[in-house]
Formats: sequence, C-alpha cells, structure tokens
Amino acid sequence: MRVVIVGGGVMGSALAWWLGRDPAFTGEILVVERDPSYRRASSALSASSIRQQFGTEVNIAIGRFGVEFLRRAEDLLAVGGEAPALGFVERGYLVLAAAPGAAVLRANHRIQRACGADVLLLEPAELVARFPWLSPEDVALASLGLGDEGWFDGWALLQGFRKAAIALGARYLTDEVVAGERRGDRAVAVRLASGERLAAEVFVVAAGPWAAAVAAMFDLALPVEARRRCVYVFETPEPPASAPLVVDLSGIWFRPEGRGFICGGPPPEEEDRPDLPLVAEDPFFEETIWPALARRVPAFERLRLRSSWAGYYAWNTFDQNALLGPHPEIDNLHFMVGFSGHGIQQAPAVGRGIAERILHGRYRSLDLSPLDIARLREGRPLREPAVI
Repeated sequence: MRVVIVGGGVMGSALAWWLGRDPAFTGEILVVERDPSYRRASSALSASSIRQQFGTEVNIAIGRFGVEFLRRAEDLLAVGGEAPALGFVERGYLVLAAAPGAAVLRANHRIQRACGADVLLLEPAELVARFPWLSPEDVALASLGLGDEGWFDGWALLQGFRKAAIALGARYLTDEVVAGERRGDRAVAVRLASGERLAAEVFVVAAGPWAAAVAAMFDLALPVEARRRCVYVFETPEPPASAPLVVDLSGIWFRPEGRGFICGGPPPEEEDRPDLPLVAEDPFFEETIWPALARRVPAFERLRLRSSWAGYYAWNTFDQNALLGPHPEIDNLHFMVGFSGHGIQQAPAVGRGIAERILHGRYRSLDLSPLDIARLREGRPLREPAVI
C-alpha cells in the first residue's frame, strides 16, 4: 500500500508515525510538505496548550488521550537515544463566565465529569480565595482544571513526530501538490509543482488552513478557512504566582511563558476574515487585550509588550470541529482538517484514529466517528460550545 499525505505538519506527521508503527502496515508512506522550515505552519505558530474542558464527549476523550500521550511522548518518539523535550507544564485551564454563560459552563461541567475529567466549579468567593491576584468583576462562575491540562512545546512535538516517522521509513518530499486526479469515487494521483505524479492507494489531506484548496483539486468543497490569530508576549513587574491558563469573559486568554506571559483573543467578528497576512495587529493588543487583562489582573496594568506573532486557525465554518475520515464521494481520500485552533493538542489521538481507519477500516482505540466528514453532506453539525 502506498499512502500519500498532503501536509507534513503535526497532523500529517502524527499520522505517518502511527501508520509506520502499526504491524498491519506494509508499503510506502510519502509526506508532501512544501516548506520544511514550517515558517507559516499552524503547528509551529501555535500557543500549544491542551485541555479537557470541552463541551462534547469526543473532544474531551481526545484531550484525555492527548495528555497521556504527552506524558509518554519523550519515550515513544525517541530516535537514536534522542528524545523530544516537550516541557509539559500541568497548570490547568481557568475558564471564567458571566451570568449569561454560567449555564453553559455548568452543562459543560456535567459532561466533563461524566467523561472522567478532573474539573471544579468555583463561585466568585472561591475563585478569589484560590487566586487572590485575580479580580472577580462580572464573574458569575468559573471552571478550573485540577489536572491533565496545561501547555507544552508544540514545535518539539511536531519535530518529534516527524523524526520518528522518518525513522520508521516515512519519506518526506519538499514539494507542493498542485493538482489531483480522480476517477469516479476514487482518487488516483496527485501532481506536484516539480512535475512529479504520485499515484497511490490512499490519499490523506492534512493541509491545515490550506485544506480547502487541496479538496478543490478533487472537485470537493470544504468549509475550512485560514483565520488569523495573534499571540502577544509581555512581562509585568509583579507577575501572578502559579497562574493557570486563564480564559476571560471576553474570550481573551493568557498564560505564563518563561519569565513572562503570552496572551491572545478572538478579533471582532466583522474583522475575522480569511487569509489575512500573518502579521500581528499590535493596535488590537493596545486597544482591546491590554484593557481586558488589566481589569482582570490589576498587576497587568504595568505590563510591557515584548513581541508578537500571528498564526492561522484552520477554521471550520460549519461547526468549528474537526472533519475526519474518508470523504463520502471519494472513499480513498481521507481528511484530518478543520480543527479551529485545537489541532496540535488533538494530533496524537487523531493521527492514531486515521491510521486505524486506513489500515483496519474502523476506529479501534477511540471512537472519532462523531467527527466524520460525512456530517457535512448530512447537514449534521456537531457544535462545540467551548471554542477558545
């Protein structure tokens, strides 16, 4: 069997690794990645956090598997005695809600607890007792992850998957897919910018924010757009001690990073357009993010912005959840796209799941079928109420 994976970021590389280590796989794994420096890749530009505080069972299960994988990844992905240093920091997420959002937070909490997540609801007084540096203004309820949540080195995870996949025999081609060939309900080949034609039995689209362009090469429409998200690095003279990743009422978030903090937040809906240049909008920080941070954490009134960057979410406009598995029109063309900002934390579970679909015809370890791409045709959205 030859498998061609379009996109060698964390998703494509996770899949290549899971395929290569499965005893059922015999054949060739080709990963087509146009930029091995990953300069614009979402994998490299991610804030690289992981959580279980979702509102759908499948995403909670993916998060639970992901954190267990991170704990073992340095051993699993070691090559020649060298292991990726993921630096997993287990500080949890603290999600704040105003009165209108408290019911959603409680509903999410019930699902999370039923799925085994270690989360705690906090009333405003309890919130201040735990985090005295935080203002409870307008907060009606908060949810705190007590374990299995935090952040890590996403670049190290990407490189770990890539190097381990290559060690198992996967071959990475520095090239770009520019055309696809199909015959009826089968994909038969892709053509590369170099002129090479790659025929295969199985094709996988793991092209992140550019997945819709690849789908169009096979005459398929895909509701995935490149939505810019900016990340800002700042320092403050009196930093809050032992801060978790905090999600404010406005959707603005912050967390510790080294000696300082990083933060970000969604732009106004009317400005959230696809394919904006990957340049951070510093006025957005000055006018919107900083005031919100200072209201929530008085110590942040004296912060200093140090740097910033921008990356793309592969935004699924249909329901902001992943689109996985074989396309109903082309049964040997698989997708792992549309993660809407959750991709790097979901790569371990999704890579394993798509490998199982390809090799065994079904999900064997974790049922990812609620995220099947077939729901597009069926008009069956799976809404995720906890998108950050």
